[in-house]
Amino acid sequence: MTLNGLSRGVALSALVLSALSIAGCGDKDVGKTPAATKAANPSAPAAAAPVLQIRPETKTFRDWSATCGNDGTCWAFGFAPEFAAGWVRITLAPGPDAQPQILFGYWPDGEAKGAGPLSLTIDGRAYPAVFGAASDAEAPVGEIRDGARAALDALAQGKVMIIRGASTQEVSLHGAAAALLWIDEKQGRLDTPTALIRRGDRPAALVPIAPSLPTVTPAPAVDQAGFGDQNQRLPAALRARTEVGNCLKESATPDISDMVMSARLDARTELWAVPCGAGAYNLTHNWYLTGPGGRDPRPAVLAGLEGSGSDPVMPDNSTTNGAYDPKTRTLSAFAKARGLGDCGAAQTWAWTGQGFTLTQESVMGECAGVPSDLWPVSWRTR
Repeated sequence: MTLNGLSRGVALSALVLSALSIAGCGDKDVGKTPAATKAANPSAPAAAAPVLQIRPETKTFRDWSATCGNDGTCWAFGFAPEFAAGWVRITLAPGPDAQPQILFGYWPDGEAKGAGPLSLTIDGRAYPAVFGAASDAEAPVGEIRDGARAALDALAQGKVMIIRGASTQEVSLHGAAAALLWIDEKQGRLDTPTALIRRGDRPAALVPIAPSLPTVTPAPAVDQAGFGDQNQRLPAALRARTEVGNCLKESATPDISDMVMSARLDARTELWAVPCGAGAYNLTHNWYLTGPGGRDPRPAVLAGLEGSGSDPVMPDNSTTNGAYDPKTRTLSAFAKARGLGDCGAAQTWAWTGQGFTLTQESVMGECAGVPSDLWPVSWRTR
C-alpha cells in the first residue's frame, strides 16, 4: 500500500545536493614540496575536514527508496511486494568513520511468532542477525551486526533476498544498488573506501563530515491554569470565524466536537485547537493563536519541509492526531496512512515565542510494517 494524499509535509520535495568542491594542491611557486613545507612549519594546523552540504531529499529507485536528512544521515529501504509486510533498512551517517547499519523486519504469517533465529538470505547465502531493540514477537526486527559490509556487497549484486525467521518474506532487490549509489553521491563518498557501492582509492579523509544542525530554542514554560484538553469551550471570537463554523459542522458528533484543546503560550498569546473532522484512525484539528480571552484569532503557521501551503487541500494550521505539550513547548502531529501506524508522517514544532518552528519531520511512504521510530528523519534540529 503506497501513501498518497496525507497532510502537508508527507511528500518531500525533490531537492538537489550541492556539488562539493575539493581544494587543489598548494602553490608550487614557493619552491618547496608539500613534505618540505610541512617540515618547515611543524606547528601548522591540519586542513579542516570538508563539511557536507546537503538538503533533505527522498528518491525512488524501482522497489527501493532512499532518503537523506538535513543532518547528512541517509537511509535506503527495500520493501516486500504490495500488501505484504517485509522491509530492509540500510542506514549510514555522514563522515569518513561512519559504518552502515542493516535492519530488517516482517510480520510472521498466521500463528507463527518471531522467537526463532533471524537471518537475511541473499542468493542462497544466509547472513545471521540478532534481534533489534524495536523487535517483538508480533513484528520481529533483526540487525546484521557481523558481516554488514559483505551483506551489502551481496545485496547490491543479488537477485533474490529473503527474510527468514518464524516465517519467510521475500524483499525485492530491484533498485537496491541504485539507491545505495545515490547515497554515496549525496554523502560525497564516491570512489573512496567508505562508499557503499562505488569504492576506490580516493582518500577517506575527503569524505565530508556532518553539517551543523539548526538551533531552535523553545520559549520558557508558563502556567496552564484554566487551559488543557478537557472541558474547553471555544472563545466567541474564534467561533465567529467562517471556517471554524464549517469545522464544527463537520465535527457535529459530541465525541469529536468536544475535543477542543487550549494552552497559554505567554501573557499575550493563547493557543486553541478546533476539531475539524475524523476518520477511523485520524482526527484533524485546526490551530489558532489568539490574544488573552480568545481575542483577535488568527491561524497558526505550522510549516513542514515544503513550507506553508504545500498541500492544496489541508490548511497551513491543520494537524492530524495533533497535540500540544506545555512542558516541552512542542506541538506534534502523526498522520497515519492506515490504522497500524506503520506509514504516514510525523512532525514536531517548538514554540519559540515568535511562532512555531519545525524541529523534526519523518515520513514513511510505504505501508510495509516499519515501526514509526525506524522511519527516516528528513529534518531535525538541536
